[in-house]
Amino acid sequence: MARGILERLADGPVLGDGGYLLELEKRGYVQAGPFTPEVVIEHPDALAQLHREFLRAGAEVLQTMTFYASDDKLATVGLAGKVDEINRTAVKVAREVASEGDALVAGNLSLTWAYHPEDPSSSDHVRELFDRQLRDQADAGPPDFWIGETFSYLGEALLFVERAKATGLPVMVTMSFEQPIARSYEGDTPADCARKLSDAGADIVGVNCLNGPEQQLPIALEMRSAVDGFVAAQPVAYRTSAERPDFTSTPSFPYELDPLQLSRQEMAEYARAAQEGGIDYIGSCCGSIQAHVRAMGKAIGKTPVAERAWKSTAGRAMSAY
Repeated sequence: MARGILERLADGPVLGDGGYLLELEKRGYVQAGPFTPEVVIEHPDALAQLHREFLRAGAEVLQTMTFYASDDKLATVGLAGKVDEINRTAVKVAREVASEGDALVAGNLSLTWAYHPEDPSSSDHVRELFDRQLRDQADAGPPDFWIGETFSYLGEALLFVERAKATGLPVMVTMSFEQPIARSYEGDTPADCARKLSDAGADIVGVNCLNGPEQQLPIALEMRSAVDGFVAAQPVAYRTSAERPDFTSTPSFPYELDPLQLSRQEMAEYARAAQEGGIDYIGSCCGSIQAHVRAMGKAIGKTPVAERAWKSTAGRAMSAY
């Protein structure tokens, strides 16, 4: 039996995959705006190819393409009736590709846009949305563990932990911070979020999306100092600033992001710094492609395929290095 996520993390850092939605949008399979994952059932071969690119780059986890695959969100593009099919198919596609290597499959859930702390009834509705995705993905797999991501409300993140823990699988949950002073929408610091999520039973806590490595790594390190358990970081591969740490708030989003994309070396430097800082799950998010993941893997000693120095025997450069 393959080692699970917690066993792997106990042995050292685990390398995550990269971004799916924006990359598949660039390839013409996802509509910018709603960013919903109908590609899962309309073009599963395209999704499998991106999974395979991350696997070949050395990713040890493949996340299901189920970000925004909840009933409310899919209903905005007329796909409310496809919730079950999308969630189940996403697990099957990820599992098929993961079986080509030694990668785990993480069932992915995200913010729902249905959580409203001023409306107590919204919590039960969010529970229902989460339960449906969890049930669908479990029926099709199950995944090896769960990742709940991109939560701005700590309350919604806690609801995800509650529902995911009930399945008996390991749970990873990550917050997102869009303001220069990192706080949840309720006002919790990253350290507060890490402690409360860990206390609620999350096996891995952390931060993902919105921020580039320069802005996100300090947040992850604050979380690292607050808890004894495993901590994750998954920044975007775009350049952000202290004044504007959220890449989606720039005028470049979503169609002019190319000039903001970080180099593979910059992402490698982030991965190395994350490892040195004690971050356990070293991943990446929007804008991160296989070249970034591969460079990150090499930086932390996880080169997927042996590479060797090459020199032309003809006495001419012939490209070389």
